[in-house]
Amino acid sequence: MSTSPYSIRLDEDLRKTLEREAAIEDRPPAQLAVRAIRMMLESKAAKRAAIDAAVEKADQGKFITADEMNAWIDSWDTENELSAPVASGQSNSQ
Repeated sequence: MSTSPYSIRLDEDLRKTLEREAAIEDRPPAQLAVRAIRMMLESKAAKRAAIDAAVEKADQGKFITADEMNAWIDSWDTENELSAPVASGQSNSQ
């Protein structure tokens, strides 16, 4: 894959931190910056895909209601801890 130059402005603290970490890893700061940008973009794409999949399921009527989720969370660390709710598509308004 070919590369092309790209200029960014970093505040002084961020630049120093990047350079310090690059020295620890014995890598150029630009290599760490590229890795960080790639990881951030991959993370955002994965989050967006998960949200899109959840919206698609909800549009199909497959979802967990807020009441079901809250009941499950409220049961954590109690003697009567509930199993994780399963998407049923039922809501209080139906």
